[in-house]
Amino acid sequence: MKMLVTGGSGFLGGYVLREAASRGHQTVALARSETAAAAVTALGAQPVHGDLNEPLSLAEAFTTSRCDVLVNLASLGFGHAPAIVTAAERAGIDRAVFVSTTAVTTKLPATSKRVRLTAEHLITASDLSWTLLRPTMIYGDPGDRNLSRLLPLLRRAPVLPVPGGTHLQQPVHAGDVAAAVLTAAERPSTGGRIYDVAGPEPLTFRDLLRSAASAVASRTRFVPVPLSPVIAAARAYEVLTKNPRIRVEQLRRLAEDKAFEIGDAVRDLDYAPRSFADGIRAEARAMGLAA
Repeated sequence: MKMLVTGGSGFLGGYVLREAASRGHQTVALARSETAAAAVTALGAQPVHGDLNEPLSLAEAFTTSRCDVLVNLASLGFGHAPAIVTAAERAGIDRAVFVSTTAVTTKLPATSKRVRLTAEHLITASDLSWTLLRPTMIYGDPGDRNLSRLLPLLRRAPVLPVPGGTHLQQPVHAGDVAAAVLTAAERPSTGGRIYDVAGPEPLTFRDLLRSAASAVASRTRFVPVPLSPVIAAARAYEVLTKNPRIRVEQLRRLAEDKAFEIGDAVRDLDYAPRSFADGIRAEARAMGLAA
């Protein structure tokens, strides 16, 4: 199968391109810069120049790639869905797999939620034979921007305040998401379906922290704290910091249970995600922080 991949030079893209190569698929990856082109080439993909912000270049890239299926890993949170869907339809690419996020289920009035839901509605109303995958928080190696920040902190912090520690999380390893993406692309029978893609079972935020601490042999003491004052402090931090490392929306979501049923993915995609304990130990080893 010949696949056109958007977002191939990103964190999840690396896993998908390696998995595609291991399954014997040919991949063409959209690249808007020489750096991105070099990155996807190193992962076994053929780069094709195109920019999601430039619909004309996107249409040309989709047409010249002559691919059987589109695998869209690029975020749906930036308003690019209309150009992507239009380019795929005009290029005659009927089959398409889109990666969204379970964050669209939040009850918070997040701007990104509205943009992503609009994108999903556009996709599901299109003429494409689409499949939507919604992963939870993705982790796996130093590029994940989530737990890769936590592990070094646990190595050096003797005490860590824990807001919202009793609410549920269900993070998913990038390798498991990649496997689900490729299986969905290979199975036309998944067309018209939306799948939640998460870890095997939910765990409390406090248990997540304990498992991560165990992976790096941390003796950090976790101290429960009320969420409200932490949010207030984060709000001031956002105002004073140009590029905040944590945002109010992230903290407010700690007050929501993020637990998802994965039975449909197990049935239709042979989905078998690794445990969080195994996945976080592997990430710790990849970062040179393992116990």
